[in-house]
Amino acid sequence: MTELPARRLLLVHAHPDDESINNGVTMARYAAEGAHVTLVTCTLGERGEVIPPGLAHLTGAALGEHRLRELTAAMRSLGVEDFRLLGGAGRFCDSGMMGLPDNDDPGCLWQADVDRAAALLVEVIREVRPQVLVTYDPDGGYGHPDHIQAHRIAMRAAELAAEAGCPIAKVYWNRVPRSVAEEAFARLDEDLPGLPFAKAAGIEDVPGVVDGERITAEIRGDGTAHADAKAAAMRAHATQITVAEPYFALSNDLAQPVFTTEYYELVRGERGFEGGRESDLFAGIGEAS
Repeated sequence: MTELPARRLLLVHAHPDDESINNGVTMARYAAEGAHVTLVTCTLGERGEVIPPGLAHLTGAALGEHRLRELTAAMRSLGVEDFRLLGGAGRFCDSGMMGLPDNDDPGCLWQADVDRAAALLVEVIREVRPQVLVTYDPDGGYGHPDHIQAHRIAMRAAELAAEAGCPIAKVYWNRVPRSVAEEAFARLDEDLPGLPFAKAAGIEDVPGVVDGERITAEIRGDGTAHADAKAAAMRAHATQITVAEPYFALSNDLAQPVFTTEYYELVRGERGFEGGRESDLFAGIGEAS
């Protein structure tokens, strides 16, 4: 068995594109530094809305296959080699937006038994033995059923893995400080006339916005390299994202900022030091962990 690098990071996301929007800089930075970065995506996003008219014919399984190719290209941009679908491609399908009949599909992630799905994630944890886990908050950032379920699965898997002798030292949730979001949207309002987007989104459209005192870590890229990698990864998800740096839009065509510093809240484990925000998710973790 090949020996794993000393630092190992696991990220759990709901659909292809979520990882690049939320954690692109973080993934690019740690991959470039030689850490083992593992991404587990829970669905292929088969019910996502497609932006380019030339790809509008893609639906269901065909869209899922296309989004997997987009994910592959995005991971190439970020330098991440270890990316997987929870339980294999097609094990869980996209649940659609909250409140739609799609939520009742017995094969969708929203209907999955959390313990059984978590057991699949534990298999990955036992293999790569991550010291750090990154996922969503209990609301999934903004209330999407697949994001909520990904949170539940990730947190339950961390519990089960600890019981099985594979504890994860630190668990973080994706966050954005409210003050940072407010400043970014103020700039967006000024820049909007020159952008290819008709309107701006609102702060309420940004997942995981909280007051600044809840933020325990902020991850910055190395110069522009990791920010550029994040933008390239987001562009790879062309069915879902239109990028006009330093902004982007989803299928609603509402502009929002691309955050090139990424923020986290430590919810399990110990901070690497007292006072201030960590600049390294592995702070305080010994190499023997």
